[in-house]
Amino acid sequence: MAYLEERFGIHEGVFTEFDLFGRRKTWWLLRKRASSNLPVRLKVSQVGLKAFDRVGRYLKPSTWMIQIFGHHATKGIYHLTEREFETLLKGDPLMVDSTMEEGFVILRLMDHVLGIGLLSQGKLTSRIRRSEAERMVSK
Repeated sequence: MAYLEERFGIHEGVFTEFDLFGRRKTWWLLRKRASSNLPVRLKVSQVGLKAFDRVGRYLKPSTWMIQIFGHHATKGIYHLTEREFETLLKGDPLMVDSTMEEGFVILRLMDHVLGIGLLSQGKLTSRIRRSEAERMVSK
């Protein structure tokens, strides 16, 4: 969870109630329980909320993870205008002049945490599934 604190300013203490499980290039969060004794020979392939994937040189937080915990973020946030949001919804990149470090950023529209975008070489692209983005707009 140090990554979330370093990249987004989300304090590690937010995750004290959770365990982090990883397999290959993916990690999941699972709420801790007092009696979660699993059989030793049990092989778990997926559990809890999908939290991250390794994508190239970056860790990509899942949309749901950011929608749930993104309001704790103090940095690594790109505040979209309505026009910029419409551009991303169409699947088009935004050319941005930002001092933010390249990598994944939290996309916000007003007070709403929408999900994740990728900032690379002055271009911002959405990593929110089109179906999820359309659901957000239709509400």
